[in-house]
Amino acid sequence: MDTKLKISFGETQLTATLFDNPTSRDFISMLPITTELEDYASNEKIFYPERKLADSGALAGYKPSKGDITYYAPWGDVAIFYKDFSYSTGLISLGKIDENGVDKLKNADGPVTFALMEE
Repeated sequence: MDTKLKISFGETQLTATLFDNPTSRDFISMLPITTELEDYASNEKIFYPERKLADSGALAGYKPSKGDITYYAPWGDVAIFYKDFSYSTGLISLGKIDENGVDKLKNADGPVTFALMEE
């Protein structure tokens, strides 16, 4: 079953849907996470969780689209794409930011908190 994620920074709150797969479940087990996001390649926002996530059973790669939340297993970072990108080996889909919230996240300044939505 998919899980709802709350992403907060400054006065802004976004929601996302995390998919039901082993890597997403491992990410969920680490929440809440408060971190700074780094812009990478003018295409995505990334951060490194405190440890690498489980990636057993994942597909060999993924072609991300704008708004996708992913995990790049070779480096151990979570990447949130604000532009479409090409297929990448080692990239695992974790979920997707709801609606067009990624446009706001692209300009986030300061700490960002990822937490489960309260029921």
